[in-house]
Amino acid sequence: MLTKLAINESIKVILCVERLISMSPRWKWKGAEAKALAEPVSKTVSELQSSLAQTEASGFLSSCNVLLSVEPEQADLLDRCCFGRTVVSAEKDKRWIKLSFEEAFFLFYKLKCIKISLHGRSLENEVALWRSMRSFKTNFAISYKAYSHLRSKNWIVRSGLQYGVDFVVYRHHPSLVHSEYAVLVQSISGNDRLKVWSDIHCSVRLTGSVAKTLLVLYVNGNVNTENMNMPLCLKDYTVEEQTIRRWSPELSREDETRT
Repeated sequence: MLTKLAINESIKVILCVERLISMSPRWKWKGAEAKALAEPVSKTVSELQSSLAQTEASGFLSSCNVLLSVEPEQADLLDRCCFGRTVVSAEKDKRWIKLSFEEAFFLFYKLKCIKISLHGRSLENEVALWRSMRSFKTNFAISYKAYSHLRSKNWIVRSGLQYGVDFVVYRHHPSLVHSEYAVLVQSISGNDRLKVWSDIHCSVRLTGSVAKTLLVLYVNGNVNTENMNMPLCLKDYTVEEQTIRRWSPELSREDETRT
């Protein structure tokens, strides 16, 4: 298995490994940057938090997602903040939004603006919801820690399934700007990815071909087994960011014309 240390020591030959550095965004149309500056993500999230809390928005937990019932105006705010996907419905005064576990728990635990029930029973506290989600998704603690780490920095976080990664992140709404990073989440006790060089090459070439930089989040920590049943264990995790790109010798070569 290629450990993080092995990657860091050996990858220098063919790849460039560095800390997360914000690149120049690729705006989709003229005026998109000005619109983004006028409507910062943090401000829209605050509006969403206040609106959902006032109406006590409620969702239903299933084995793979949370279905949230909201008003049309709240559905618009959720879309602007990029939480969930709209579910087509014939109802005119209600909208249904399908949230991932990470999105739902962020709204419930971090923003404290929604309620969630399971089998008709309201989950009154974060411990009950945490245990239910972990029972459906064994690596939920790691994936949520990575998701909340990025969300707390005001990145827009979406599923990276179509690119073979965990997440893709945007500086602002996807209608305004292209995503900048394709994110893989790694942990000591986690998955089998990036074990061999072919995995690294494949991931770097794929993300590079769609104009994204591969961002690896190493989520590690000494967490007591008993604490894993409570969201308080999140405090015991640390997140280390590293970007991996192909090394271009042309960019590092000295100017041969220099005398």
